[in-house]
Amino acid sequence: MQEAVSMTTELIKDTKQRMQKTVDAYQRELGSIRAGRANASILDRISVEYYGVPTPLNQLASITIPEARMLLITPYDKGTLGDIEKAILMSDVGITPSNDGSVVRLVIPALTQERRQELAKTVGKEQEGAKVRVRNIRRDAIDHAKKAEKNKEITEDDLKGLEKDIQKLTDDFVKEIEKLTAEKEKEILEK
Repeated sequence: MQEAVSMTTELIKDTKQRMQKTVDAYQRELGSIRAGRANASILDRISVEYYGVPTPLNQLASITIPEARMLLITPYDKGTLGDIEKAILMSDVGITPSNDGSVVRLVIPALTQERRQELAKTVGKEQEGAKVRVRNIRRDAIDHAKKAEKNKEITEDDLKGLEKDIQKLTDDFVKEIEKLTAEKEKEILEK
């Protein structure tokens, strides 16, 4: 009996952790979607060749936001200025950097209404993907619980309770994803 309790507790804990990681990844993905405002996270995926080693930009420079639509990148080593500029140009950020010899400036252009609608659709697609991943985790957890019941590790009542708990977790994480999506869409669509 004690084994069944610890097995169900472990399954719920593992399921919750996996769902939380999915939501965290979704949040990072949303952060990289440009919304017409300066946000340092749009540079998170940029790597710069530094002495032959691809190094994340945020480890080579400080990134500040002096104005609502500008990012200021100040390299710790001025010799990397050209490499940073080149890495930004080659990335999918879609903003041309300007280099004044000591810093790199990125001016975030204002979004057109059409572009805002496209970004909102992108957010919607990302949301669907995150929800699917959470539901897949639910399916895996329920399959695991059914196997445990079939192997007589837990009772049928334990299985019903587990299914209910897993479904509640799923509903909570889907609500969290929807909340994050609504916030991002509002940020994108307001001028």
